[in-house]
Amino acid sequence: MRLVVYRYCESGADDSSPDSRLDAAEVVERLKADLLDSVTDGNADDSAPHGSGHGSGHGHTPSIEVKVYEDQAIAANPSHRPHLAQLLADNHHTPADYLWVNALAALGDSPAAVQQCLEALAQAGTAVRVGAEPAMAFATGTALANGLDPIAAMQDQQQRRQKRAGHARNRLQALPPPGKAPYGYRRGQERYLIDRTASPVITAFVNEFLLYGSLRGAVRFVERRFGKRIAVSTGQRWLSHPVYRGDLQYCDGQVIRNTHAAIISRDEAAQIDRLLRRNRPLPPRTAGASRSLAGLVQCHTCGSPMTVSTTTIRGKAQSYLYLRPTACPQQPRCRALAYDQVLQAVIADICHTLPQAVAQWQAHRADPNSAPPPNPFAQLQTQRQQRESALAQLPALVETGVLDAETAALRRYKLRGEITHIEQQIAQLPPVNLAELAPSVALPQFWLDLSEAERRFFFREFIRRIEIHRQGQEWQVNLMLVF
Repeated sequence: MRLVVYRYCESGADDSSPDSRLDAAEVVERLKADLLDSVTDGNADDSAPHGSGHGSGHGHTPSIEVKVYEDQAIAANPSHRPHLAQLLADNHHTPADYLWVNALAALGDSPAAVQQCLEALAQAGTAVRVGAEPAMAFATGTALANGLDPIAAMQDQQQRRQKRAGHARNRLQALPPPGKAPYGYRRGQERYLIDRTASPVITAFVNEFLLYGSLRGAVRFVERRFGKRIAVSTGQRWLSHPVYRGDLQYCDGQVIRNTHAAIISRDEAAQIDRLLRRNRPLPPRTAGASRSLAGLVQCHTCGSPMTVSTTTIRGKAQSYLYLRPTACPQQPRCRALAYDQVLQAVIADICHTLPQAVAQWQAHRADPNSAPPPNPFAQLQTQRQQRESALAQLPALVETGVLDAETAALRRYKLRGEITHIEQQIAQLPPVNLAELAPSVALPQFWLDLSEAERRFFFREFIRRIEIHRQGQEWQVNLMLVF
């Protein structure tokens, strides 16, 4: 007995049968067991009228020869099934008894193609089994019109496949994905164009976030100024979605850069990414707190984060700020510290520490052969140059016939996506103009002239954590920088 297995593997979720989630080995073993059971049952039925049932009438259990064919779907070319063509050619010379297929729609990209394939199998005397539970059997010569397979479901699956093929061709040409244009853009000239009536809302929202570093504050600002009420998640999407940076993001996760005009510049996008990354470990209310040290200070003795609290003296309008541990397990508890004293100590320490740290970081960053820890900037630059070199070689490979146009377009799409991912990683590194900023931020007056919101922004740009080290009644600060 000869069994042929054909699988058509798609990246989408249309193959919903249980067999589509099994590997080839599991499918083969299960089919062999099913066929052996059916043969054994048939032999038992044939021998039952002959008497004793001691096995004298049972036929010999046949051996099963198995051959597996498998095609990987190409979204831009749904008719690409070279192994199916090889299967039909082999089956014409050496017919199989059974063919198992994971879905009837896998036999072609249209009902006519499926019908033609079934007729070729029928002429060879091959029975078709479809991967349902239990497997649906097709007698030799079965046609689609007899209704054994849900024709409507198959046609719907093939239509979705054809739509995905069209979308895949658009991706290879870096055209916008289907659907409504995002807020701030409109469709035109086969790309996204800036909507001049809506884009000022996003621009004002981004500027407000960059100025104060508060997502919820920027959402409230847009409502006050423009009367537009948006959710915090919408504001988060405006800040982080690639489309507002001039890039296209597709359903497969690939991002292609510089496909249309950007509302958010590259420098602003890098700054936004760093701010969002700094705010991520902070509680939501702390990320937009009015005090610059909120969420940054931690007691080294007890390991508890320190929160900003306010107290007043009875009968006086003056209030006092101090930092106290939120969950100190010590007995007695670590005492609170005056906020202004800690702020002055932090400013003095950052003016002393930051220029030295920047000088060391710049020296390490400029040396691509630096010793461990590795230089992330140099590594990413090398990876980007390798991808760009491969991208530049594609036209020559097409001209010499090494690659066809379709394969080259797919490879170009993959390389552009990888370059985009690398450039996003480079943009998230500390800013390259740190050496220019260091002399300014090393002046205490620079920090004292800033408002609390502006000081909070710069603190979170440079400082990961502030630790308070205590020695009896004395204490000192230790800054943990982001680089």
